Amino acid sequence: MKFGKIERSRVAQSISHVNLHYPKPEDGPAAVLLLETLGLVLTQEMAIPTGGSFYRFTANANDINHPDNIVYLSPLPPATAGLFEAARAALGYGTENEHPAVAAYHAAQAMDPEFDFHVGFLVDSLEFLEERYQALKRLEADDQRFSGRLKVVVNRALPGNSEIDARLDASPLYAGVTRYTYGRNGVQAFCMTDLIVDGPMAEGIVIEFDYVFPGYEDHIMSVSEVTDETIRA
Repeated sequence: MKFGKIERSRVAQSISHVNLHYPKPEDGPAAVLLLETLGLVLTQEMAIPTGGSFYRFTANANDINHPDNIVYLSPLPPATAGLFEAARAALGYGTENEHPAVAAYHAAQAMDPEFDFHVGFLVDSLEFLEERYQALKRLEADDQRFSGRLKVVVNRALPGNSEIDARLDASPLYAGVTRYTYGRNGVQAFCMTDLIVDGPMAEGIVIEFDYVFPGYEDHIMSVSEVTDETIRA
C-alpha cells in the first residue's frame, strides 16, 4: 500500500517520556526527592505489589497532564537486576581480577559526564538552574540518604562573549569553572547519582540540565564544537 508524503512541518513530534529505575524499593523516596529537587513535578504515585512504587513526573509544570516531557520512575525489575549481576560477575566487577575495560570505562565517565547514557532537560531560566543545583548540594550535605551519592559537575559556555562571560563570572554555580560546553551561548549542569541506576552495569545515571542564552542562532543545542577548551583528555 502506497502512502502519500507527509508534510513534516504539519506534524508535531516530541519525546513523550523516559523510563528510569531506582535500585531497591527502599531507595524510592530518596530518588523521588532528588527529581523533585531538580524541579520535576510529581503527579502520580502507585504502590507496586512486588515492592516499591511507580511514580510519574513531568518537566512541564504549566500543564502537568500533557502527554510529553514525562519521566516514569520505578524499581529496577528483578530480571534486569539479574542480568546486571551476571554481567558484573563475568567482568570480575570489584574484584582483583576485574576486566580492564571496567577501569577504562570509569576513567572515561569521570572525565566527561556526557560520555555515556544520560538524560537531559532544557530550562529557560539560568537562575532556576543555579537554584536547583545549589539545592542539590545542600541535600547531600544535610540528608544522610544522599551522602556520597550525588556528584555535581558543571560546564560553562565557551568563552568569547563578553556579556555571557560576565554573567557566569557572577554566578554562584559557574564562577571560577574551567570546564566548557561543546558549543556556545549555553551552559550545562550534571548530577551523577546511583539513586537511579539505568545505564551500563546499573552503577548510576547522569541527569543533565541545560540553559541556552536567548537571541543566538548558534548555541549548545544547535551546533556542537570541539575546541582547545573542551578537550578533556
